[in-house]
Formats: sequence, C-alpha cells, structure tokens
Amino acid sequence: MRVLIVEDEVRLAATLQDLLEINGYTADVCHDGESGLDNALSGIYDVILLDVMLPKMDGFTLLRHLRGGNNATPVLMLTARDQVGDRVEGLDCGADYYLTKPFEPQELLACIRALTRRQPELHSSDVLSFGDLKLDKSTFALNCQARSVRLSRKEYDMMELLMRNRDMVITKETLLLKIWGYESDAEDNNVEVYISFLRKKLEHLHSQVKIKTIRMVGYCLSTPET
Repeated sequence: MRVLIVEDEVRLAATLQDLLEINGYTADVCHDGESGLDNALSGIYDVILLDVMLPKMDGFTLLRHLRGGNNATPVLMLTARDQVGDRVEGLDCGADYYLTKPFEPQELLACIRALTRRQPELHSSDVLSFGDLKLDKSTFALNCQARSVRLSRKEYDMMELLMRNRDMVITKETLLLKIWGYESDAEDNNVEVYISFLRKKLEHLHSQVKIKTIRMVGYCLSTPET
C-alpha cells in the first residue's frame, strides 16, 4: 500500500515516512503544496497525509483541486491548528479525517487503517485469492495448495495489484507508478523482469494461474476458465 505524505516540516515528514515503512507501507514525501498536488493527481496512492500549512499551495486549496478532479483517494489532514472552523473547512473541502498535531504514532496508523477499510477495492482480510492461488499479506507468501513460495516486496506488490484488479489489464505505466513510485527512474524492462520472476514462481507452484501479456497494453491474470 502506497501513502503520500505532504508535509513541509522536513524532520516530521521523515519521521512519518520511517513510521509507515516500518509498518509495511510504501511512503513518498512532498514538502510543498504544488508538488504534493502533482503527485496526488497521479492516482497511484491509497492514502494521502496532508498538512494544512504548506508553501506554494495550502492543504485546503490542494484538496479542493484534488476533489475537483474527481480524485477520491482518502485524505487524512494533519495540522497544528485545533480550531473548530479549521476542522470544518478541511472536512468541507473533502478530507476524510482530521488529526491535530501532536498525535501518537499508533493513532495515526489506526486512522490510516480505518480510511483504507472504506475503499471498496481493499479488503480487511490478510489473504487474497485468485484461481488456485492465495496471497498472504502477513507473510508475503504465495500459496498453491500444498506448495508455497515467499515473494520479495516488489513481487508481492505486483501480484497484489494484479489480484485486486483481476478483471482489468494493468498497464506497465501503472505498475511502474504503483510499485516503483512517481519519481523513480525505473523503466519498462524493470516491470518485465519482475513479471518474469513471478511467472517462474507460478511455474514452481504448479499453479493454473498465468500472467497474460496483452500486447502493447499490459498484463492480467488468467485461469483455464478465462
């Protein structure tokens, strides 16, 4: 799961990034509103942590632009302000929750979990299933009946994305953005390498699930019935 942190306090942003990554999230950081909006509009994030007081563009304005573009990514606003009017404005702009600084790390993590549970494409279960495969979020294990193999973080993220979007073709661009991040130098061949890794693991598991290449488009999962 990928989180965008838009926070101009460099030390706090780094602390939040470390906290999230220790707890299994992938986190990107922006230190001003303009770059934050640019990243947020990419659509690759599952949650956005948004400060109110930002250089170049404040959090309220950023959020209005985001919601005006029909981007429904859950937004948790972070601010030192504690006045009721500010909280109301943030919620009216489209924020999903409002957390006042200082806050406890466990409170922040609980808020993120609550927000992601509201997304219809996410599920509370730690296990995803497709065909004869089961993907265990807690162990990064890909299982097929009695056989099991542990995936690397990028392999897991890629398989999770394919399994969650089982009825869709996932483009290479989407995989690059979701797995490597908005500012990464990764290229198409990086995606191809990890798709190859996953195919070899599916063969090792003797799974009937295949990763199908849709020429000039991307990839999707298939079974003998599809």
